[in-house]
Amino acid sequence: MAYALILGAGMVGVGTALALQAEGKDVILVDKSAPGTETSYGNAGAIQAEAVEPYPIPLDIATLFKIAIGADNNVHYHLDALPSNFGPLYRYFRNSFPARHKILSREYAQLIEQSIPDHSKLIEESKSEHLIRRTGMRRAHRSQESLDAAAMHAEYIHREYGVGVRIEDKVALHEAEPELKPGLVGSIHWTDTWSVRDPGGLVKTYAALFVERGGVIVEGDARTLSKSSSDWSVQSSEGPLSAEHAVIALGPWASDMLPLLGYKNPLFHKRGYHLHFAAPEGGNRSFPRAPMMDVAYAVVVTATELGIRVCSGAEIARQNAPPDPRQLYKGVEAVKELFDLGPVVEGTPWVGNRPCMPDMLPVVGKAPAHENLWFNFGHGHQGFTMGPTTGRMLAEEMISGLAPQPALAPLGRVRPLRK
Repeated sequence: MAYALILGAGMVGVGTALALQAEGKDVILVDKSAPGTETSYGNAGAIQAEAVEPYPIPLDIATLFKIAIGADNNVHYHLDALPSNFGPLYRYFRNSFPARHKILSREYAQLIEQSIPDHSKLIEESKSEHLIRRTGMRRAHRSQESLDAAAMHAEYIHREYGVGVRIEDKVALHEAEPELKPGLVGSIHWTDTWSVRDPGGLVKTYAALFVERGGVIVEGDARTLSKSSSDWSVQSSEGPLSAEHAVIALGPWASDMLPLLGYKNPLFHKRGYHLHFAAPEGGNRSFPRAPMMDVAYAVVVTATELGIRVCSGAEIARQNAPPDPRQLYKGVEAVKELFDLGPVVEGTPWVGNRPCMPDMLPVVGKAPAHENLWFNFGHGHQGFTMGPTTGRMLAEEMISGLAPQPALAPLGRVRPLRK
């Protein structure tokens, strides 16, 4: 019998499978889709060393008013999604107050600080170096006031956490990114962040390493997971599969899975969109040289193997609501003010969900009400960054029985349904 069924073949699930395998355990990775083809494919492809503090809800009245009337492109919301998300969003709001956010950031930073070393090991072992750019990430500003405020915060992050940063004025920014048009006054260049030319491709190379070392990847339906007296089993394309342990690493689909197992769903989702554009005729296909966020419009532009990827901010919507990419299209128009873009590569934007916890920390550890059931989900914006790290931490707990970071434990955060 296998040691564990890992349900979910994104960055978090694959990272967990590799960590258990490194400890000599037989692991089966189960997903309805191929590795790296869902949420882990659709992100901006950054391993974000600078993201040492989780993204809080803005607390100033002016920004909240802009969000409420749809004048801020950071967040777009659907009115019909607010009733079902009120509880999680209210707790998220409370956790965004400075004193509480500072406490949570100490826990969060420990994960981020380990992410580059954990990825580095897997990149070397999977021979994925060709996918990696070590050029940092920029947050570009259109006004001096905005840049000055961001510079103060960046200097705080550097002092508090030791993250590499460079404050760039307009001249330095245009020297670094010569394809830029006028319109920006400068940027915060986070120099320690890495980016990936093909985010889904990196997950695929990690998954190939897992298979090369004897791991098994099978198409299956996580919703069929069931417990017998001695093991966990799931239905797959190859028939029933069984193992001593089961790990829920389903990203946003954990919301659907938890009630089936008898738990309240604690997650809410921030939807995101992207489109790819070809480089302009005769232009450089590899710009920008580092991923860049236009802070005024909360839109990220990055060079990928599929084209120049433009990614939106956060949308609060029902998980299965029809796509509403107006936020993305507004961001695309902003990017066109800064860069020349060629024709759009695909006709329909990609859309996916970021699985978020109200306390902004992922859920990593033993399920409260089941033997040999484990959780690894709720990474919010940073599943791609944190996946190998929380996978390693969970593997350590499964084998040793000791939680490496107790604040991430499910107990008290994922509660059984009332009977």
